[in-house]
Amino acid sequence: MNTAFQGVGVAGARLIAVGTAHLLAPTPIPITTETITADRIEAELRRLDKALDSARCHLERVRRQIPADTAAPIDELISTHLLMLTDSALVDATRDLIRSQHINASWALQMQRDLLIEVFNEMEDPYLHARRDDVDHVVRQIQSFLTNETAQTVDSFAQIELSGKIVVAKDLTPAEIILLRQRGMDALVTEYGGPSSHTAILARSLDIPTVLGVYNATQYLIHGELLIVNADAGSVIATDDPLTIAVYRERHLALEAQREILRRLIREPSISRDGVPVVLLANLELSEDVRAAQENGASGVGLYRTEFLYLNHDHLPDEEEHLANYLAIIAGLDGLPLTIRTLDLGLDKHVKYIADTLPALTNPALGLRAIRLCLRHPELFVPQLRAILRASAAGPVRLMIPMISTLAEVETVLQMLHTARRSLRRDGLGFDPLMPIGAMIEVPAAALMAETLARRLDFLSIGTNDLIQYTLAIDRMDDSVSYLYEPLHPAILRLLRGIIEAAARSRTRVSMCGEMAGDVRYTRVLLGLGLRELSMQPGSLLAVKNVVRACDISYLKYTMETLFCDIDELPPQQLLDQLAAVDQPSYH
Repeated sequence: MNTAFQGVGVAGARLIAVGTAHLLAPTPIPITTETITADRIEAELRRLDKALDSARCHLERVRRQIPADTAAPIDELISTHLLMLTDSALVDATRDLIRSQHINASWALQMQRDLLIEVFNEMEDPYLHARRDDVDHVVRQIQSFLTNETAQTVDSFAQIELSGKIVVAKDLTPAEIILLRQRGMDALVTEYGGPSSHTAILARSLDIPTVLGVYNATQYLIHGELLIVNADAGSVIATDDPLTIAVYRERHLALEAQREILRRLIREPSISRDGVPVVLLANLELSEDVRAAQENGASGVGLYRTEFLYLNHDHLPDEEEHLANYLAIIAGLDGLPLTIRTLDLGLDKHVKYIADTLPALTNPALGLRAIRLCLRHPELFVPQLRAILRASAAGPVRLMIPMISTLAEVETVLQMLHTARRSLRRDGLGFDPLMPIGAMIEVPAAALMAETLARRLDFLSIGTNDLIQYTLAIDRMDDSVSYLYEPLHPAILRLLRGIIEAAARSRTRVSMCGEMAGDVRYTRVLLGLGLRELSMQPGSLLAVKNVVRACDISYLKYTMETLFCDIDELPPQQLLDQLAAVDQPSYH
């Protein structure tokens, strides 16, 4: 019998694993709530400090165990948790609660954890929203040392043999994942986590087939039963059926063979069968993604998100902090171009100055976010503009503005850049005066006036994630309506064609950096529409290149134009099938 569970699939190159389930269901750490007398406050503060020191020593010990040949600098994730152990928003605030409310350390820590989680839950950006997991991981580590509940801490994992086994857990910290991988863990299933969580980042970097967000996995899956983890489909199958097992083992071997074939494409050009070059770029979330981009043959970075610079800070990052970060990435890219997207946040209460000046928003997705927020608060925006300009002196840099909806916004940003250039000249600081300036097309209004925007900018980049949800009026994170999120909806295809043709008339470079760009199901559609530059997460680059090299783009374009006559009535799968048929030799 087969029982299937659905979640969010995350993987590096390996997509499928077959093995026995190993359940990790740690006993919840008991949080005592106790009011203390004034003479006990200092002792409670010392107890908190001791737990912080123990957690710090533990993380340092884990970091020393990270293999030197790890595919990406994963120790940066451990470093993030080490920094959180000194972060004032967590540690100093907890100390203040102990002093002001006369409560024990465990209670104070849990109260502050709840406040921080509430802040992260209100964040619109999926990457920042996922950082709530880091707060939970760090707090859990501290609480375990405060309460001496160490039976299921990371240290105990060193005694587990996990070769060929699939770990099933509610959630795991980066430290736990690293040590479990060292013990032979073959795949991972968790109840929590999303595509932007640290669990997802580590799964990709450590090449662990993973399915996140499987509801009540630790209750429904049985220790020792056979599991099939399909990270490509985001599914977990519990089975005792020999035929099902044989089918997935065979598929696993086929994917491994395909993986080796794709690896051979790293140094091959991204050129179609009829000689049309297609530029494939990488989207970066964190600095550790630079190495993954290079290892998968990226021609540069088409989208670097800068929001994490504001994460877990009780102050605005200044110009020098921005610059140091950009220069490190430029150095890692070794001459490849870097596109830096300016801040794209909603109401971020970690930036306390801004949060205190803004009213509560009833609909943050349509409110004061991204470029709207930056133009309202120049003190937030100007240091970033100056830093990006200064970084352009060190390598090929492009600046990209998110969520443009009016020409006036573009004109204002261009004027601010002009002012920033003048101030840099006065300060004797270098920059590239010809640094390209572009905008993301992710609002239907911007898509419909793409030609006007293209005439004022050096490039456009289509952000399909928001463009699709705004056009179709659905929240892609809402399970009750997410089935309506259809990239091949006729309205979306018409908008995409309009943007691409508008850019062509204006002789303006156009690319796509949304999730659609990295999905091989849509590669032929995008090439047929006229796109010649795609930016995606590094793990998708080789698969997309493989499709590009198999395509005859002239026939794709002709077929796409023919199909557009009936696009409103053409089922998405039929569109994909007809475009895939173009690859067949019978067309020559």
